[in-house]
Amino acid sequence: MEWGRIASRTSLTSLMILVACAPSNALPPRLQAEFSGFTYAGHDPVFDGPPLGDGEMWNPILTGFYPDPAITQVGSDYYLVNSTFCYFPGIPVWHSTDLVHWTQIGNVIDRPGMLDFEGLGLSRGVFAPTISHHDGRFYVANTCVDCGGNFIVTAEDPAGPWSDPVWIPDVGGIDPSLFWDTDGKLYLMNNDEPEGGSTYPGHRAIWIREIDQQTFQPVSAPAMIINGGARPQDKPIWIEGPHIYRVGNEYLFSAAEGGTAKGHSQVVFKADKVLGPYTPYPGNPILTQRDLPESREDPITSVGHADFVEDASGNWWASFLGVRPYHDDDYNTGRETFLLPVKWKDGWPVILEPGERVPYRLKRPDLPAETAPSLPTAGNFSVTQEFNGDSLPPGWMTVRVPHGKWYGFRNHALTLNARPVSLGDGGQPSFLARRQQHMNAEATTEVSFAAGSPGDEAGLAAFQNDAFFYSLGLSVNDAGEPVVRLHRRAGDETPRNGQVVAESPVLAPAGGPVSLKIAAHGANYDFFQGDGHGGWAPVALAQDGTLLSTHVAGGFVGTVFGVYAQSLDNEPALQ
Repeated sequence: MEWGRIASRTSLTSLMILVACAPSNALPPRLQAEFSGFTYAGHDPVFDGPPLGDGEMWNPILTGFYPDPAITQVGSDYYLVNSTFCYFPGIPVWHSTDLVHWTQIGNVIDRPGMLDFEGLGLSRGVFAPTISHHDGRFYVANTCVDCGGNFIVTAEDPAGPWSDPVWIPDVGGIDPSLFWDTDGKLYLMNNDEPEGGSTYPGHRAIWIREIDQQTFQPVSAPAMIINGGARPQDKPIWIEGPHIYRVGNEYLFSAAEGGTAKGHSQVVFKADKVLGPYTPYPGNPILTQRDLPESREDPITSVGHADFVEDASGNWWASFLGVRPYHDDDYNTGRETFLLPVKWKDGWPVILEPGERVPYRLKRPDLPAETAPSLPTAGNFSVTQEFNGDSLPPGWMTVRVPHGKWYGFRNHALTLNARPVSLGDGGQPSFLARRQQHMNAEATTEVSFAAGSPGDEAGLAAFQNDAFFYSLGLSVNDAGEPVVRLHRRAGDETPRNGQVVAESPVLAPAGGPVSLKIAAHGANYDFFQGDGHGGWAPVALAQDGTLLSTHVAGGFVGTVFGVYAQSLDNEPALQ
């Protein structure tokens, strides 16, 4: 697909169609912030060294917060989706023809009314989507956790538009997945409590039932096909992310096991009938990194939640999630999407043998090379977003579903209404963001904003969730003098807008725009403002970045960099 056509389609089905109209003219001018450009740059040493050869590719294929990948093939095209929890638009849809270069062509959840995330913690919402294709139609099965349960949406074109959700109230639990058998029957699998209830923490089961192909409602009683996991005697935890594949005359079942932290893994089973009984592979797990020494350099951990796809040459590949910690289990980039070949061993698929490491550099699939996308997703790269159009790329997001019109474009700038909602309110602030995709990363922007009181602020944020973030904003002090102020929120016990940890007079010429920069170096984050001469002056250095890690902040999301504007009544005292 050509980028021009993709951009045109996504501008109709992304966040722009919802709230990207010009801000209300009724607002005072000082309550509108203008951002002229946004640059993201990432440089991790692991991607240095010799340039990639003609037959090589980088892992991960989608850097940054792109968890729970599911993949499907339609002819020479491959499509992949990820979880987004309570970010909006939700469930990115990716396209590739070579499994190496991926272009986001849209989002499944792209308009108000499809789902409602109001009042939810950021790591609720849409979990673990699966994508499939049958008889000319695409299907995404998913769970909206605490917001409706399991549902299915469909589309003729994976770029959208997608249908409104069809809810399946009789199917509980999470992680629904579809399988079409050769006899034309459609089955739905899901994770839920085992028959008789759980007997230990994390004890779950996989259920299957036939569903109607039009209404998606069950037409058969559910059958429990996996109880606990590959070795029930060991009390395995969190069997989830189920998939079934027809391989010859056998049914191959694959699922994640062990939880999504360091114990994560992938296990497989076989059966002669779709309803089982299923026999586990004696060599399970077929993918994990939990058996490797913790002292290894450049570790990739927590791998699992795999989905298989067969390429045009008959080779099998697995997409799966993993993380790249900078220390122990601290990582700010969230769960990322990786790709590895599948090797067949005595009729069983194996992604990695015990003790093998997930490689950063690997041999690419033997498929015709696709042109690199204009927005790269792998290795080291730099991207500048010029706000000179009337839309944002589909990778930009906000938290929860927006209500009303609070951002737009004017004079080659992105405009945000400064509303009385802070980043920590657990609501829907004026905040637009893109993912942090490297341990070592920079985000820069230039903001114009005429604050009238210390509660008026606009700037740049490193945001993990409502309770853990840094915000670097342009405001005024009590004397009405322009300042750049750094807030930090490190848990629910701190003020919703965060505590002020640093404040500096604005160095840019009076009345002009102010440049802001956040630089991440693993566990340390530095914050800068423009010095008025084309350079940078520190506002605060070596701030604790571990509070932006999933290990500290909890949940399932990763850090994002974004622009915000707010107008609040009270300002926390400098601490």
